[in-house]
Amino acid sequence: MVRLLKDENLTASWQTYFEKHCKSKIETVAIEYPAKRSLYVDFWDMDKANPELSELLINQPYKALYNAEEALKNIDVASENDIRLHFRVKNLPDNQKIIIRNIRANHLGKLTAIEGIVKKRTEVRPKLQVGAFQCQKCGAIIKIEQEEDILKEPSECQEDQGGCGRVSSFKLLTSLSEFIDSQKIEIQENPEGLRGGAQPERISVYLEDDLAGEIAPGDRVIANGILHSMQRRRGQFRLTSFDKIMDAVSIETQQMAFDEVEVTEEDEARILKVSKDKEIYTKMIKSIAPTIFGMDVEKEALILQLFGGIPKTMPDGTRIRGDIHSLFVGDPGTAKSQMLSYMSKLAPRSVYASGKASSAAGLTAAAVRDEFGEGQWTLEAGALVLADMGIACIDEIDKMSDQDRSSLHQAMEQQEISVAKAGINATLKSRCSILAAANPKLGRFDEFLPMHEQINMPPALISRFDLIFSILDKPNRTRDTDLATHILRTHKAGEVSEHISKTRSDDRNLKEKESLMQHIIPEFEPEFLRKYVAYAKRNIYPIMTDEALELIKNYYVNLRNSSEETVTFTPRQLEAFVRLAEASAKLRLSQEVTIQDAKRSIHIIEQYLRRVGMDKETGRFDIDIIATGMSHTQQSRMRSIIDIIQRLCDSSEDGNADRADIAKEAEIDGIEFSRAEEALERLKRTGQIYEPTHGKYKVTGY
Repeated sequence: MVRLLKDENLTASWQTYFEKHCKSKIETVAIEYPAKRSLYVDFWDMDKANPELSELLINQPYKALYNAEEALKNIDVASENDIRLHFRVKNLPDNQKIIIRNIRANHLGKLTAIEGIVKKRTEVRPKLQVGAFQCQKCGAIIKIEQEEDILKEPSECQEDQGGCGRVSSFKLLTSLSEFIDSQKIEIQENPEGLRGGAQPERISVYLEDDLAGEIAPGDRVIANGILHSMQRRRGQFRLTSFDKIMDAVSIETQQMAFDEVEVTEEDEARILKVSKDKEIYTKMIKSIAPTIFGMDVEKEALILQLFGGIPKTMPDGTRIRGDIHSLFVGDPGTAKSQMLSYMSKLAPRSVYASGKASSAAGLTAAAVRDEFGEGQWTLEAGALVLADMGIACIDEIDKMSDQDRSSLHQAMEQQEISVAKAGINATLKSRCSILAAANPKLGRFDEFLPMHEQINMPPALISRFDLIFSILDKPNRTRDTDLATHILRTHKAGEVSEHISKTRSDDRNLKEKESLMQHIIPEFEPEFLRKYVAYAKRNIYPIMTDEALELIKNYYVNLRNSSEETVTFTPRQLEAFVRLAEASAKLRLSQEVTIQDAKRSIHIIEQYLRRVGMDKETGRFDIDIIATGMSHTQQSRMRSIIDIIQRLCDSSEDGNADRADIAKEAEIDGIEFSRAEEALERLKRTGQIYEPTHGKYKVTGY
């Protein structure tokens, strides 16, 4: 194999190229050797300097890379170490970038680039590069270079290496052999590039030496490497069909937000022009699911969720999330799922999952044991890890099992997923916004029941959402007329469009189509909106002005102290104000958060609290309704009822409190009969009191 690859003229060409164009880079790497062991060269720089070498690298990569690394050994650098550098090329041309499902036999043996998400990885293992074998007859050490995955042993004791020349058995001496780090990863197609219903395809990529150990599941990467085939086996039989695999030459990690979204100079000029529009917020809202009628507050919240706040890393290592989490709870047929589906298609790096069909492993990460890891346990990334730096849309989150739902707690606040399974201890990143939808337990949303009683979700998880919107379906003649008109006109527009596309149509139908389509065409097409969001996330990092900071602080402090009895806000809501205000500034491409942004965030949170965080008895905001499932008023009433039961138990002959006596005492304390009955039922459900005989109560453990 080495004899076929070796070409002295080619090695000389590479040496000339390195000395002319890469000498300073090689010297920099040599200083940091062996911490750095690779020379990275941009393909376009090489193509400009020597087009023949770049063409050879694409078409005969094994030969080009072998001679390039031979040439690197001959470069004279001032170093005490014996330097052996790898030659790695990055930024391959677009015609060499191939979607995994489009890989064909004619691509084998060529240098190509594949983009996708790292789905699995094995541990880093030592791979034998040069095997030292000891002859069992004469004791000579024979060294054999290993070129394939199957161990290659000497057939006879070689005389040219001081052996006896006889056929013998050999023993591998690992202490004298040369090893190199190796790792196998599996790359899956990006979800946004899939056709509807298509299953994402995968490819195995082999990493060696300094590439191994740098990649984690969930990372978005571009793998530049050489595609080749590996023969499949069925037991001892070798098949004629082969698997496609890649030997990586270099790995480019997409660190920036939405690196996969390309923004040209023309796009940038349009983005900057649109950002100065005074109607930018209205137009953005109209660009979100225009076929869905109304829901302006919800759409405004969703557009701010797309932009998100700024994640901050503090000097002590604490990370404060910038992503905004939203929850839709509402009546059937109110377009919750359609909104989630639209957002999953609109947002770059989005993953859609249904709670009913998802397990904890499917959402977070799973330890799997299969052929990929040769029988070893490997880590497979779930939906939240794949949505890193994007949006995870989870429909029917209330249908998940309690065990599976508990895995969301850490993912939502710390934005990390800790895995401790099958001896694997790992922490994966899940820096994504969560957009979830849930249905009320009783079918329809009841405004007079607390949120906790209506959704099959624990209050601790509900309180982690920055925004919670209840979507009600109430009969209203004016609104129903507008809604029916919108839906029917949308359907008619679709009918006319289909009619024109499937039949030979006249100009009258074309004009009708234009007039009908006007109200459902988004202000900004989804592709432009995606580029706008990507541009803002990459370039805009607004700072809060003193006026905006003062407004949020005063609002928070005043509302929190408006009542000594209830807790209206917690610091978690204060952080939500900041995130929404930052997102509002990013939407305008402003580098500062103004007082208008602060007012917008206050308005949205007020809207959500009026719907789900309002104590119907007192008319005040009470965050306890969301955080604990009951208002402060209900909690104090339940404490009063417990005190009454204890007093009556102490004074009664049988040590029990009679239901009628409890109602009388409660009325003296100013608690209505119906409220006392409700408190008794709730205390019984929570196990704080029990009923030894019918109509008699006792406090548990008293």
